[in-house]
Amino acid sequence: MNEGKVSILSNDLTCVVIVGAGFGGLEAAKHLGRAGVRVVLIDRNNHHLFQPLLYQVATAALSAPDVAEPVRKILRNYPSVQVVYAEVTGIDKDARRVHLADGRSVSYSHLILASGSIPFYFGNDAWAEHAPGLKTIEDARLIRSRLLLSFERAEQTADPDERRRLMTFVVIGGGPTGVEMAGSIAELSRYTLADDFRKISPKEARIVLAEGGPRLLAAFDPSLSEYALERLLRLGVNVRTNTRVQHIAADHVVLGDEVLPCGLALWAAGVGSSPLGKLLDVPLDRGGRVIVRPDLTIDGHPEIFVLGDLAHLEDENGQPLPGLAQVAKQQGAHLGKHLPGYLADGEQIPPFRYNSRGNTAIIGRHAAVFERGKLKLRGWFAWLLWAIVHVYLLVGFQHRLSVSMSWLWRYLTYDRGARMIYPEPGGTQHEKPQIKAPGVEREQSGQDMIGRQEHHVERQLRENP
Repeated sequence: MNEGKVSILSNDLTCVVIVGAGFGGLEAAKHLGRAGVRVVLIDRNNHHLFQPLLYQVATAALSAPDVAEPVRKILRNYPSVQVVYAEVTGIDKDARRVHLADGRSVSYSHLILASGSIPFYFGNDAWAEHAPGLKTIEDARLIRSRLLLSFERAEQTADPDERRRLMTFVVIGGGPTGVEMAGSIAELSRYTLADDFRKISPKEARIVLAEGGPRLLAAFDPSLSEYALERLLRLGVNVRTNTRVQHIAADHVVLGDEVLPCGLALWAAGVGSSPLGKLLDVPLDRGGRVIVRPDLTIDGHPEIFVLGDLAHLEDENGQPLPGLAQVAKQQGAHLGKHLPGYLADGEQIPPFRYNSRGNTAIIGRHAAVFERGKLKLRGWFAWLLWAIVHVYLLVGFQHRLSVSMSWLWRYLTYDRGARMIYPEPGGTQHEKPQIKAPGVEREQSGQDMIGRQEHHVERQLRENP
């Protein structure tokens, strides 16, 4: 990458700087690129990540390259768009300059912040070490390794209590991500791994889904929540509503008054906004989101726009827009379509109006829910609709083909091919144990070779745009 040649743009040039290559930032960049507007897109990752399918990477259904695409490849047909692989550390609103971690800075005439969200632990940040959230490829690989490693350790121990602990998985949060994770782990243990071990039966794995509210999928119609509960129970998931987590440690969680030993805890209970919002020094909501005007600008600075999960914008009913991919994508498209006219002729950017295309969540095989207005679907048709929509939204034909073929193979065989375990850096308490059983060394070396192959693919994706 030629990052050292990035120009320090002067303030008298029209240059839109976009921070974040998620759904909102990328959509804005593409529209502005079509209009020939000069754009600098900055992101600390060199790939765009399709987060709605990230849970399938975490549960070995897909590999990381299936849900990520290099940003430079996506934008290579827009000559006016320049991609900078860097991390933003500061914003000088008066000087209209964005500061980067390597000491450089980039000037802007207009700034679009679309840096997304991070897991939010409600002030208990120490829990993150033991209950990872799911926002990045690294998160997904970490969860997958810990999940599969728990089964491996359970196979090796002769202690029945330790085995039960290792085969207990706790998902915290009953929203779409939590429901999808719990259902996917249940299918992994009940079907994919069912015959792979000799001393344990993965079917006996205990999956606990804890939700602090009275029902799952609180944003959906109650009838769809009941359907999701019924399907999860059918898969053997232990669903606990009105149950709040009190503490999370390496080997247990405290749910209400119960200390529950577990091999893995997963966090799906809340998300917070990117810390970049604080750099603006403007009012934030309780979740750290920037309060924006209807045209997506901030008070006092009409040249600064905030999109997606980082923006707090209320709908016509006074409710904040949800942190969904379709919201960010629509905001990016709205701004990308109207900003060129504003730059050229001073045309006012109209207020943003969100057009919901429906909410959906998958529970398991042949089981999903979909809701749009009065239309409420469940079961096989909703599951098929979910699959079609997600394949369509993937960036790149090769990803659509790869994911479709992976899903077809999994549907026919229940198999999941991306079952790689990676040792964690730093030798944490989750470090892969040294196995001394006869014959295991040879099998392990073959597994390491496969792991290195997938690691090479993912490293190419991150380092070679």
